[in-house]
Formats: sequence, structure tokens, C-alpha cells
Amino acid sequence: MMKTKVLIVDDSALIRGVMKEIINSQPDMEVVGVAPDPLVARDLIKQTNPDVLTLDVEMPKMDGLEFLEKLMRLRPMPVVMVSSLTERGSEITMRALEVGAVDFVTKPKVSIQSGMLEYTDLIAEKIRIAARARIKPRALPGTQGQPANPALAPVRNPLTSSEKLIIIGASTGGTEAIKDFLIQLPPDCPGILITQHMPEGFTRSFANRLDKLCRISVKEAEGGERVLPGHAYLAPGHSHLLLVRSGANYMTRLDQGPPVNRHRPSVDVLFSSAAAGAGKNAVGVILTGMGKDGAAGMLEMKKAGAYNLAQDESSCVVFGMPKEAIAIGATHEVAPLHELPGRVLAFFAAHGNRAMRV
Repeated sequence: MMKTKVLIVDDSALIRGVMKEIINSQPDMEVVGVAPDPLVARDLIKQTNPDVLTLDVEMPKMDGLEFLEKLMRLRPMPVVMVSSLTERGSEITMRALEVGAVDFVTKPKVSIQSGMLEYTDLIAEKIRIAARARIKPRALPGTQGQPANPALAPVRNPLTSSEKLIIIGASTGGTEAIKDFLIQLPPDCPGILITQHMPEGFTRSFANRLDKLCRISVKEAEGGERVLPGHAYLAPGHSHLLLVRSGANYMTRLDQGPPVNRHRPSVDVLFSSAAAGAGKNAVGVILTGMGKDGAAGMLEMKKAGAYNLAQDESSCVVFGMPKEAIAIGATHEVAPLHELPGRVLAFFAAHGNRAMRV
């Protein structure tokens, strides 16, 4: 069996040692080099030709983000960022995902060595996913040649928007997919609920970043909010996000119950709540991600009358979650990412005049 070759880049000797121990303990991967900074890493990449790079977010000489930008221009490859649990760390990590990193893991808060060893399964899984991910060089924001996302026309039937909902689930590769989806939406689109697999402390930075980029309003859900047109509510990293009905209104609810499909927040939890609370007023969208979270919940949505779309394989970083939903017959349409927002709004335009109250 060919092992996945991993290069570790981190300025901490302790973290380098622990990461090496974790990776080399896996039967299907091996560390082919360790580097204390990006300058050493640059030479090691040429020497070892790694399959995956783990990269510290904040380092001396050249920070991880600057190095990542150069790497993605000159030699695109799967990168897993190793981030600190700080506001600055989360903001840099969001930027790294935008530049082209596949995923990230966080450094533990306390006893670094024992904390990292507890992360063995998580780190190994992220590296496996990264090794299989579809890497696409991304044009950096503001650079020439970056394709502009066309703005979609406002929803023409004003009577539909407060009744209708868009329900989105994603995992690996999802931060950019969600951004690319939301950035096309007009400010009067139906209300949106989103679950993206992401740890606590990062969802707020993600929501704030989306809010600045999009014409709709985006926020981290707090629970108890009325779901309004032109607004998107992102599940916080510590809780499941659910849709509930309160009289004539849709509301958000947070739940700290156990993980579902090993995730909290879980896409299945959100989709199941949408099936129960919104029925045929909802459109479900499942985007790039590893695993099967969301497939069963999306099938519940379909049975309740919702209309469901999945991102196609060619535009996914990881075609796991959409593939599972398609396989069990939970979807109505499969399309490239750039077409999904238009298809969702076209569906609402075509069906908006029908009485669709639950």
C-alpha cells in the first residue's frame, strides 16, 4: 500500500514532534519531512514531493498565509492548516481556506502534548480527506482574472419570500462553496439556515466574513431569532441549529445534544428540523463535504415535500455528502456550484404563486 506522504511545517518543536508521532502511528501515512519555517519547507517540498502539507497558521520569517498564497500559485497541493483558538487565528484560518487550504485543525488550549494526542483520529482523518481532495488553484480576491460571480435578479414575487426557506449543509470545502453560493443571492431572497462543520470559535469569524462579502445579512445563529428574508443564520460551532415554527413565523433554535454522525453542529439535525417545520416551503442544498451527514435528513425533507439540490462532483472539493444524498434518492437536481443559486431562485419563481403553507 502506498502511504500518504506528509510534510509538517510548524515553528514549535513540540508540535512538530507530536504531529510526527500522530501521523507515523497511522498505517497509511508517513512523515517525509519536518520544517520549522516556510523557507526550509520550500526546499523540503522539492526534495520529498509530499502528498499533503500541514501548515502552522502563524510563524516567523514568512507567515503561513503568505507561504500558502505562494504555494497555491506555484505548486497547488493539499494543505491542512494548524490554527490557534484565537480570534486572530480564526480570521487567518478563514483567509487560508479562501486561498486554497483544504481544511484545518486547531491546537488544543491546555497541555499541548496530551491534547494533540487526543486529536490523533481527527488529524489523521483530515489528512486522509486532504489527500483525496480536488485541489483547484484559486484566484485571490482582487486579482486579475478572478471570475466575478454574477449578481442574480431579485426574487420577483414578494409574497413568497417570508414563507420560503433555503436550507444549506456542507463540510470539507464548504466555507468557500457557501461563500460562492451566498454571494450571488439578491437582498430579498428567502431566509437561509446553514450548517457547516466547523469548531466553536471559527463560526463567528466565518459569519462576519460572509456578512461583509454578501448583499444579504449573515450572522452566527444565537437561537430564538425570527428567520427573515434576506438573512442567513449559521450554526455556531458548539450547537446544532434547528428550524422551528412559532405561529406564522419560522424561528431558529440551538441544541447542545450529542453529536450526530460525529458532528455538532450536524447537517442531518438541521435538515430533519426543516422537514418537520417547513415541509414543502423549503429548498435543501447539500454542498461539498466528507461523509454522509445530511443525506438522511435531506431524504426526510424530500418526503415532506421540499425540493432538493446537490453540488456535482466536478465542482466539489470532496464529493462525499452530495454523493450519499444522491445515492439514496434524496435530491431532485445535481448541478455545478455556480449554477445552484440560480436554480434555487428559478424554482421559487416557478412555484411562488402556489399556496405552499404547511
